[in-house]
Amino acid sequence: MVATKQLVISTLLIGVLTACSGMSTKQKNAAVGAGIGGVAGAVLTGGSALGTVGGAAIGGVIGHGVDSATSKKK
Repeated sequence: MVATKQLVISTLLIGVLTACSGMSTKQKNAAVGAGIGGVAGAVLTGGSALGTVGGAAIGGVIGHGVDSATSKKK
């Protein structure tokens, strides 16, 4: 049972770590923003599904815009 659990966790971890390898910087920023926004939305609304989805959507938009803001300064 423990070995199976470790195998599943290891497989998922490898999948998560390699999933972003082909993404552009904008896409990575949007994904990170969506993750952070989803967690923040869940915390602020007490675990509400609507708050989680709303936070993820707003975080994704902000994360996507971060690359645009930083690339203009260069």
